Amino acid sequence: MFASSAAFPVADRSDYDPAETLGLQPGFIAVPGSASRQRPIPVTATEAEFSVYHRDPDVQRMLRVRNGDDSAFEELVEAYQDRIISIFSHLLGEPQAAEDLAQEVFLRVYRARKRYEPTAKFSTWLFHIANNLAINKKRSSATRKEVALHGTESNPVNPAINFAAEKSGLMPSRQLDKSELRQVVRQAMESLNERQRMALLLNKFEEMSYIDIAAAMDLSVQAVKSLLTRARENLKEQLEPYL
Repeated sequence: MFASSAAFPVADRSDYDPAETLGLQPGFIAVPGSASRQRPIPVTATEAEFSVYHRDPDVQRMLRVRNGDDSAFEELVEAYQDRIISIFSHLLGEPQAAEDLAQEVFLRVYRARKRYEPTAKFSTWLFHIANNLAINKKRSSATRKEVALHGTESNPVNPAINFAAEKSGLMPSRQLDKSELRQVVRQAMESLNERQRMALLLNKFEEMSYIDIAAAMDLSVQAVKSLLTRARENLKEQLEPYL
């Protein structure tokens, strides 16, 4: 039924701007403050929380899927496929792999439909599956040759800084235009470690709470806060001199 990626048509993401999503504009920086296992999401729902989750429209759709309504599944795919692909694209840097992995997410959702119980928001459950698949993909690709993005350990060379310096004619005071800023931000995002990047993507792109991110990533809330703090500090350190 879902044998090929054609089952999930991909919308045009050419207008996507990571700089704007991160709250960055040319000329300044704005950094806001604020394994792998197939098993149910590790969230224990109280009676009150259970009632709240049932009020989630996407939980209601998934319950319809559980009861055999394939049109509800199509609605969920339409609502989330581009968002999942976008997350995977940032994590993997491979558009085709991102599309394939997004399809696998929805395949797993469909296969699990008869066992589905709403113990969290639907989006939290979905991104928990996505996070596990991303970890699997990273591990399976660990033997591939990695592109060296730094110089010596004591004096790392940031590719974002190299790019900015080259384009600005070694004039740090020059404001980057939109396309240059987009490239710098992409490279800065890629410099974050896998968990920092995932936490930041879920927080900024999906606007997920610390609690939901913790559930999606199998972490404590405090660990999520620490990841986001370090991610923002790393981005600020890399981008501030050139924005």
